[in-house]
Amino acid sequence: MSRGPKDFGHDDQRDDERYEEQRYESEGAEAPRPPRVEITPAITAALTPTRTPPPAVTPALAHLKGAGPATPVPVRTVELISGDLLLTVNPVDGSEIELCPPGRRPPAPARRSAEERAALQRAGRPPVPPGPAAPPLPLLERAEERTELRGLLGRGRSVYLTGPAGSGRTVLLEAVAADCLNLAPDGVVRLSGHHRTATELLYELYAAVYKSELCRPDRAGLLELVAGIGAVVALDDLELGGEALDELLEATPECAYLLAPVPGTEAPSADARLDEVALGGLGRGTSLELLERAVERPLTDEEANWAGDLWFESEGLPLRFVQAGALLRQRDQLRGGPGAFDEFEPFERAITETPVSTPDGYDIPLPSLGEGAAPAALLASRLSEAARATLRFAVALGGEVPHQAHLPALVGDTHADAALGELMSCGLLTPVGGRYRLAAGVVAQLEAKGYGDDAVAHAHTAAQHYAWWTGHPSVTPERAVAEADAVLAALGPLVPGQEAGHPSAAVLLARSAAPAFLAGLHWGAWERALRVGSEAARLAGEVAEEAYFHHELGVLALCVGNPDRARAELEASIGMRGAVADKAGTVAGRRALALVADREAAASGGRTPAGEPPVRYEEPSPLTSTPALGTPVPQGLAGAATPLVTRRDTLPPVRPRPPSRPRRTAVVRRCAVPGAIWSRRARARCSRPSWARW
Repeated sequence: MSRGPKDFGHDDQRDDERYEEQRYESEGAEAPRPPRVEITPAITAALTPTRTPPPAVTPALAHLKGAGPATPVPVRTVELISGDLLLTVNPVDGSEIELCPPGRRPPAPARRSAEERAALQRAGRPPVPPGPAAPPLPLLERAEERTELRGLLGRGRSVYLTGPAGSGRTVLLEAVAADCLNLAPDGVVRLSGHHRTATELLYELYAAVYKSELCRPDRAGLLELVAGIGAVVALDDLELGGEALDELLEATPECAYLLAPVPGTEAPSADARLDEVALGGLGRGTSLELLERAVERPLTDEEANWAGDLWFESEGLPLRFVQAGALLRQRDQLRGGPGAFDEFEPFERAITETPVSTPDGYDIPLPSLGEGAAPAALLASRLSEAARATLRFAVALGGEVPHQAHLPALVGDTHADAALGELMSCGLLTPVGGRYRLAAGVVAQLEAKGYGDDAVAHAHTAAQHYAWWTGHPSVTPERAVAEADAVLAALGPLVPGQEAGHPSAAVLLARSAAPAFLAGLHWGAWERALRVGSEAARLAGEVAEEAYFHHELGVLALCVGNPDRARAELEASIGMRGAVADKAGTVAGRRALALVADREAAASGGRTPAGEPPVRYEEPSPLTSTPALGTPVPQGLAGAATPLVTRRDTLPPVRPRPPSRPRRTAVVRRCAVPGAIWSRRARARCSRPSWARW
């Protein structure tokens, strides 16, 4: 008798399988092989031979011993259009470029609606950091400047807003931008000039007004499109000046700019015609009011005297009083004041009066005047360990703060994302575009206290993390572009190659991030990653990777209209790939080089730079080539007729037909004044936007 399967802890399926085995043994037949366990797709791909080895091994399968030399990573190829060129992003062998077929030409770009522009602007704002938020602070003593800026922009004038670091330019710019939403036809466009050139700002302005999906116009098309944009452009953290700023203003004559330059930026030229508005510090009474709002309680006489000395020392900069308010809140928490109760216990009764001393009788004194003027180190010492580790990474990256989603992996704490809220509430961070950065002066203050001693090691750790993250299939190019500044900042300390392994880490990061920047249409970051990666590959001695970077630089030069630079980069790449026997990469480089030759010939009227027509070498086909004298002709090819054999030396020389010169037409732009001829530059400077003339 056989007991049930449940008595032995077996299920019905296993009992049925055992019964089938016993039946085959009793009948003398060979039992069938058990069904093969289904192999995961990742292991199946690992066991499948591949011709082109991937650049890296997937960490999840790195422990497999019999999975082959490397695990293939899915290649993310993206097709985008740049001018009249079709560009295919190939992270393995290099990007492929060709003329765009007529059927693939994109339609004319359409303008975004007001709702789409508003949604795009909201998506570009920095995320709200988790954790306890700082008390909201109003805009004090800026009503006169706010009204003046609103009036100048309403008349179509561009304003140059100057002031020292920490004077509240960013807050005032946001308030004025909110007042000008309905002034211009295309509304308000907020841009960040941090590490941006004039060309990059023009492309970002174009993307904010027009719909462009995987399409990047050339220089001529870009200037034509942005010339018709009528918007109020709030440009913060501007780093342009002189001729570069003139180029930006001349390309957009229908825009009114509110420019907030970084202190130390080159001054604009005399022909820029900008109205300068200077910001100073706050008054003594306003500074004390701002400090009370930051602490959320009245100040004592001792604190008021300390705040008066701080106002004299800092010249009334609002940032210093925001940070001083954080110092007083930390002091209240240490003394058991109103902020000492648990924030997660809403029913806990707050203490109404601040005790004079701590329970052990020791009174925490007020910060010194030097600590109040440079409070970053004191503020950081009273934060959590995750917040201090985040500050070390930010100092290593030159002030760039990684996104809150990366902090748990970098710091090694699952709750490290809340550190961003701590830093924000202390006034140590400032928003820059769609992310956060250390406030003015914080990097120097923390470096003086030893936060930058292990900067290179922290940059190496960040580079390894970003190399894995940018190459992950789930990371879209848009997400990689949003983190571009932090990724590029991680490359900087590694390029000198002072320690072993740093150049190789920089090569891996640039190799993973460059295709994502290209697909995300952030070509400024793409170019910087390629140049840093090329130098790192040269230091590391990785010839194959250096050839890849030269190939990409050649493709970039071809897209921006620099054929000489493209030819030099592509020839260098082909030579390096020939040395390492990279056949697929050599073919991609030769195709791009052939396109360079075609465009050079088309630009020179069908002739080479030496004056000769372009020569194409093609191998003759066996069906169309002329047989030599005395060579028998097969019957299957000649047929019944006898072939006609002619000596080549008896043929008359063929003279190439000279190409026809294109007709040149001169276009003269005249103004409304008879007899006066104005250039486009002078007319752009002397005219206001059409929407502001009425």
